[in-house]
Amino acid sequence: MRVIGLMSGTSHDAIDAAAADLVLDGDTLILAPLGLVSDAYPDTLREELRAALPPSSTTLEAVCALDTRIGQAFAALAVRADRELCGGRADLIASHGQTVYHWVADGRARGTLQLGQPAWIAEATGVPVVADLRSRDIAAGGQGAPLVSLVDALWLTGRPGVCAALNLGGIANLTAVPKGGVPLAFDTGPGNALIDAAAAEVTRGRLGYDADGAMAARGTVHPELLARLLTEPYYARPAPKTTGKELFHAAYLRAALAEAGAVAPDDVLATVTELTARTVADAVRSVHATEVIASGGGVRNPVLMAALGRALDGIALRSSDELGLPAAAKEAYAFAVLGYLTAHGLAGTAPSCTGARHPRVLGSLTPGRRPLRLPEPGRNAPSRLDIFRR
Repeated sequence: MRVIGLMSGTSHDAIDAAAADLVLDGDTLILAPLGLVSDAYPDTLREELRAALPPSSTTLEAVCALDTRIGQAFAALAVRADRELCGGRADLIASHGQTVYHWVADGRARGTLQLGQPAWIAEATGVPVVADLRSRDIAAGGQGAPLVSLVDALWLTGRPGVCAALNLGGIANLTAVPKGGVPLAFDTGPGNALIDAAAAEVTRGRLGYDADGAMAARGTVHPELLARLLTEPYYARPAPKTTGKELFHAAYLRAALAEAGAVAPDDVLATVTELTARTVADAVRSVHATEVIASGGGVRNPVLMAALGRALDGIALRSSDELGLPAAAKEAYAFAVLGYLTAHGLAGTAPSCTGARHPRVLGSLTPGRRPLRLPEPGRNAPSRLDIFRR
């Protein structure tokens, strides 16, 4: 089955579309990557999205408009991905959509909202679309995140020691896969979220992120600010757990800066970059990981990666590229896998990773132009994922 995975993360800067040929061979799911295309959100849409995100208030009119416009943006990229990566022969599209709110109360996820109406994608491509992939896990008592943890567990099973998959998106998440043991996954805290917020804050909106970590490289870690940020109770909560920009946003950073006093702009960036590295490394040590496989936008920040390498203090740090999954496309490929599992009636969650009571088939399905014909249900769920390297 040829599947396109569509993804926009908590940095909400662009949409990624990764295409893959997927086939189940016995208990092994084989993924052959077909490539990645990406497109930035139009500036006006990105600003409308930012304006609606917590802690800002919004209206149902704005939510409705965003649902349509994000759906249209996803649809345009899906058309391009089908044409350029699949030769117009995609069988299925799996769309994560754009997370705008992840409702967590008393340590439990109560609901989640991803915008990007899948009807626009199905209408534009004529291909059936699996969407709203997080809600079923929450309904089953899970956190709805990290949803890629099942894919990580299948992909990294059998590696020596305790292998940890790390995604450095707006929020960082970790999946620990002990050889012969039960996987565990959770959000560690901010990945790029506070780095991006700091760049926008100290430049008064001129910059939306710290390109190549240039500002952080010029700065020095501010001990008082770092100590204040490390008191956040989230870091001490047990897994499974999830968080988002509902907590780690610009106002959160401003409150910490107000308590720390005057901090030079470059020092703010150096400090929040160190915060991400330190909290990720603490999470890695908490699961006794012997190896970290990193992906996501944060791997393109050399200052963050250098800080993480120091904080890991001898624990091996590698890019997912080395294992056959491009770091920039890994999450989009993961959602292609989840869409494939849904189409075949197979569960897309690992309860030990999300905290759900049971594994569940994920998502809702929007038909394409032709009558909907699902493949024969899979008899057995895969126990491993292999990447086919051409």
